[in-house]
Amino acid sequence: MNTPQHFALPDLFAVCPLEGDVNSHYKEAGAESADWINSYDIFTDRKKAFFMQGCNELLVAHTYPYAGYEQFRTCCDFVNLLFVVDEVSDDQNGKDARATGQIYLNTMLDPDFDDGSTLCKITKDFRKRYMTSAGPNTTRRFLEHCCDYIECVSREAELRERDEVLDLVSFIDLRRENSAIRLCFGLFEYVLGLDLPQEVFDDPTFMEAYWAAADMVCWANDVYSYDMEQRKGLSGNNIVTVLIQEKNLDLQAASDHVGLYFKVLMDRYLDARKRLPSWGPEIDAGVARYMDATAHWVRGNLDWSFETQRYFGSRYLEVKETGIVYLSPRSPDELTIDSGSESE
Repeated sequence: MNTPQHFALPDLFAVCPLEGDVNSHYKEAGAESADWINSYDIFTDRKKAFFMQGCNELLVAHTYPYAGYEQFRTCCDFVNLLFVVDEVSDDQNGKDARATGQIYLNTMLDPDFDDGSTLCKITKDFRKRYMTSAGPNTTRRFLEHCCDYIECVSREAELRERDEVLDLVSFIDLRRENSAIRLCFGLFEYVLGLDLPQEVFDDPTFMEAYWAAADMVCWANDVYSYDMEQRKGLSGNNIVTVLIQEKNLDLQAASDHVGLYFKVLMDRYLDARKRLPSWGPEIDAGVARYMDATAHWVRGNLDWSFETQRYFGSRYLEVKETGIVYLSPRSPDELTIDSGSESE
C-alpha cells in the first residue's frame, strides 16, 4: 500500500519572536457577528459548514486583540464579509467574479448604491459601522485598497479560468492585493482611533516594514492552506505552486523555501521598525501603535491557523503537533455553492 503524499510544514513559530494575544470581547461580540452573517443565509448547508469551520471571529480575536467592543465587532463583520466575497468568487469565472466584486465595490464607494442583492446588504451594514468613526485619510486609503482588492480578485478568477500560474514577481504583487491583507491592515487606524498623514505611508522605511509584515501573512497563509486549495482545485493562486513551477522544486522543497523566506521577511520587518524616521511625538506614537498592530496580525495569523479546521480539517491538532500534512484527494466540486445565491 502506497504511503499518502505528504509534506512537512516549515516551523514559522520558531522564527517569530512576536507575542500573541486574544481579544477579551471574542465570545460575545464574535457571536453577534456570526449571527449577523448567518442571518443572510447566503450559503448552501455544506458551504456554510465549511465557512463556520474557519472561525473567522477567532481570527479577528487573534489579529486585533487590542480592539474595543464596537471596533472588534466591526472587524469581525468585515472579515466575514471578505470571506463571503472570497468563497463566492472562488467558484466563479472571471466575468462573474468581477461582477460579484463590483457589487461590493459599488456599495463601498457609493452610500446610495443599492441593487437589492444580499452582498450589497451585507456590505452596507459593514460600511455604516466603519464610516461612523474612520478618519478621512484612512477612509481614502481603505477605499483605494478596496478597488485594488476587487481588481486582483477578478484577475485571480481570470487566471484560474485560463489555468495560468504567474511568475514569482508577478504573483507576489497580485497576492498582496487579492489576499485582502491590505484591507485588514487598513482597519488598524479605525480600531486605534488614528488618522495618520499620507506622508507616513509614503516613507520607504515604513513601507518596508509594512510590506514585510503583509508578505509574512501571505506566505504563511499559502503554505498552510495549500492542501485545502489543491483539494478544491484552486492551488494556482498559491505561492507554493508558484515556487514549484518557477524554481522547479518538489512540494517539500517549496515548503522549506517558504520557511526560509519567512525568516528573511521577519528580519527585514524587525530591522525596518528600528530605522523608522520621526514625524514628531504625536505621529510617532501613532506609528508605533500601528506597527504593533502589524505584529499582532503576523503572529495572530499563525496562532489561528492551528486553532480551526479551515486548513487542516479535523486533524488540525495533529498537524500542529507533528507539522506533517497529508494531501487530500482532489474534490473540486466539494464546496460548490448555489449559483448566483450571493446576489439574489
